[in-house]
Amino acid sequence: MSENKQPIFYGGQALIEGIMMRGRTAYAIAVRRPDGEIEIVDKPISTIQERYAILRWPIIRGVVAFCSSMGIGFSALTKSAEIALEEDAQAPSRFEKFLQDKFGERLNSIIMGIAMVFAVILALGLFMLLPTFIATVFRNIFGPAVSIWMGVIEGLVRILIFILYVFLISRTKDVQRVFQYHGAEHMAINCYEHNLPLTHENVAAHSRLHKRCGTSFLLVVMVISMVLFMILRIENLWMRFGSRILLLPLIAGLAYEISVKWAGKRDNLLVRLIVVPGMAMQRMTTGIPDEGQIEVAVTALNRVLSQETAEEQPQEIKS
Repeated sequence: MSENKQPIFYGGQALIEGIMMRGRTAYAIAVRRPDGEIEIVDKPISTIQERYAILRWPIIRGVVAFCSSMGIGFSALTKSAEIALEEDAQAPSRFEKFLQDKFGERLNSIIMGIAMVFAVILALGLFMLLPTFIATVFRNIFGPAVSIWMGVIEGLVRILIFILYVFLISRTKDVQRVFQYHGAEHMAINCYEHNLPLTHENVAAHSRLHKRCGTSFLLVVMVISMVLFMILRIENLWMRFGSRILLLPLIAGLAYEISVKWAGKRDNLLVRLIVVPGMAMQRMTTGIPDEGQIEVAVTALNRVLSQETAEEQPQEIKS
C-alpha cells in the first residue's frame, strides 16, 4: 500500500458474523455465510451534507453524522442477519407463514425495525431517564443540599449502568462473537492507518483498541451530559426527563466535535487523557478475533477502499 499524503479515517461496525466498513462515498459489508464463504455487499453513500452547507457546521454536522451512522448501521445489521442466518431457519409456524405471505421480502426489515424501536426506547429509559430518576431519589433522601451535585450523581449513575450493561451482555456467547468482530474491525483500521499492507500477519499485530471507537464516543456523551446537567438544574422531574431527551442531539454533536473531529486527528497528552476511559471500556467491548474474523475485516476494508476514489478523501467517521 502506498503511503498516504494525509490522514484518511475509515470507520466501521461489527455485525452478525460480519463487519461493515465505511468511507465518505461508500460502505461495504462482509459477512461469513453458514457455508463458510464470505459474502460482500457494497453501496454508495449519498449524504445530505453535500447539498446544504449549514449541515457541515460544527455541532450540526455531528448530529447529521450520528443519524447517518444509525441508518447505515441498521441497514448493514439487517443485511448481515439475512446472510448469516439464512440456513438456520427452521420450518415456519403458521403465524410465521402468514407474515411471510403478507410482507414477503420486507419481513426481515420490518422485524429489525420493530426491534430497533424497542432498543431505542430501552436505551432512552435505561441510560437517560433511569439515572435522572435515581438522582432525584438521592435529593429526596439527602435534601436540597445535594441539588448542586445532581448532574454529577446522575452522570456517575449513567456511567455505572452503562458499564454494568456492557459487562452483562458480554457474558453471552453471541455477543462475545460480535465483540470479536469489533476487535477485528479496529485491528484492520489500525493496520491501514499505519500504512501497512492488509495481510493477516500485519493486522493481527495491531491493537484491538481504537480512540475513535463508538464506545469512546458514548463515554464522551455521558461526560458532556454530566457537565451540562450540572449547570442546567431543573426542579420538576418531568421537565428534567424532557430536557434529557431534547438536549441529546446537542450533546451528541458536542461529543462528535471532541471525540472525532478533534481527538481523532491529534495525539498528545491531553487527547490521551480524554480517550483513556473509552480505551479502557473497549477491553470489554472488543475481543481477540480469530483468523477467519480478521479475514472478514480485511475483506470489508479492502472493498470499501476500492470504492473510494483518489480525489474523494473520506471524512472522519468513528469506528
